[in-house]
Amino acid sequence: MSLSPFPESYWLASADIPEYPALTETIETEIAVIGGGITGITTAYLLAKEGRTVVLATSGRLIGGTTGYTTAKVTAQHDLIYDDSIRQFGTEKAGLHYRANQGALEFMRSLVEQEAIACDWASEAAYVYATTASGAEKIRKEYEAYEKLAIPGAVVAELPLPVSIQNAIEMKDQARFHPVPYLVHLVKEFVRLGGRVFEHTMVDTVEEGEPTRAKIRDGVEIVCRDLVSCAHFPVFESGFYFARLHAETSYVLAARVPGELLPGMYISADEPKRSVRSVEYGGERLLLIGGESHKTGQSSCTIKHYEALEAWARERFGAEEFPYRWSSNDFVTTDKLPYIGRIGTGKSHGYVATGFRKWGMTTGTAAALLLRDMLTGRSNPYEELYSPSRFQLNPDAKTILVEGADVAGHLIAGKLEWLSKKTRDLGMDEGALLRIDGKKTAAYRDPEGRLHLVDATCTHMGCEVEWNDADRTWDCPCHGSRYDYRGEVIEGPATRPLKKLEE
Repeated sequence: MSLSPFPESYWLASADIPEYPALTETIETEIAVIGGGITGITTAYLLAKEGRTVVLATSGRLIGGTTGYTTAKVTAQHDLIYDDSIRQFGTEKAGLHYRANQGALEFMRSLVEQEAIACDWASEAAYVYATTASGAEKIRKEYEAYEKLAIPGAVVAELPLPVSIQNAIEMKDQARFHPVPYLVHLVKEFVRLGGRVFEHTMVDTVEEGEPTRAKIRDGVEIVCRDLVSCAHFPVFESGFYFARLHAETSYVLAARVPGELLPGMYISADEPKRSVRSVEYGGERLLLIGGESHKTGQSSCTIKHYEALEAWARERFGAEEFPYRWSSNDFVTTDKLPYIGRIGTGKSHGYVATGFRKWGMTTGTAAALLLRDMLTGRSNPYEELYSPSRFQLNPDAKTILVEGADVAGHLIAGKLEWLSKKTRDLGMDEGALLRIDGKKTAAYRDPEGRLHLVDATCTHMGCEVEWNDADRTWDCPCHGSRYDYRGEVIEGPATRPLKKLEE
């Protein structure tokens, strides 16, 4: 597969996003919302509609994180989850999770209709399909869970896919859309209502109290009563989120294929995972094909994931061109339910929303609705279910130990790794870990031949980063931080760049 040096998202390439300034002086506000994706933007919009004084700040560009690198399925069918949820949490809580996400979908549908938002909104059914006997059995059990939870669905034997299936489950009346124009509309409404937006504003540390202070670099602060962290990784140091979350990277190709648009949205029950849906916007007709998930920073060759998707798209759909490709990070909690709500008990003024496990369009919107209710004193049936302070003894305790062992293993392996490559061995557009003057160094030679050297030690908790050859990034295998080839932070939990070095 021929890869361009830097991947581009279809969503970000096909829509205009207004630019906003960076924060350069200390400001005061009632509520500060941190995060420029669907959760942060929707939360800020909803609070502004309630008459609250709100500042929205993001470390990069609005919509430039995972929200801009999504498959944009708006669905409560998050793979095969409801059978597992019933066994782990019970029927009542599993039902609450479904209703939270289906309610978020209905909220979005209603908002698109009422505000006449031109965002390619289309109602479609969502399907999970099985190609093996074991996958078919999982489908059968999932349908039994649908019946217990009164989820409108059906088992189907045939799909309009060029794949031989053994079984499939349908969730009716779900949706797909273009996230950028939808969120740009919300941002403009937020600003019209008096909200302030600041891009390129990285929160370094948070000083909790009354007031709460979100400290930006160079002595600048956001002083507020309530601080809401909707960033992918919480900005709060309390809560041990580094031990309760892990990052996963997944990949998407946008393909030009012959024939009519494929109706419906699909994801496989079996490995390797394959996600498929059509997209149509501005006259462009494409097929989005995703999958190949792995823990961030823990793949020896990331290009192979794009190559596997391309081969599958050519074989199954006769794909001819791939104008866009991208990858994204998603965080997963220890019990696979998101953390949404107050960060501690009592009178804490800190709130988080994280751990959406690749299903942020609905879960991120559900989080915004819950946060709005909590910050305006309304009751919400999902507050206890998603509480960040919850702790399920099983499987959380075991999972935290496993995650801790995984992090420790990568931390030690990174420090002891033997490196023999020299800077002279680097070709154009190639990155690698080198040892220069006894120090482990992250090196990249760009297409023009310039050499970029940065310290290989992640600024979050000291693990050694790994080169991502498909996306030209430095990825941390311990907690999922990502840096560009110059060492600048793309994705937290890290807030500080890798130290620049000289050869």
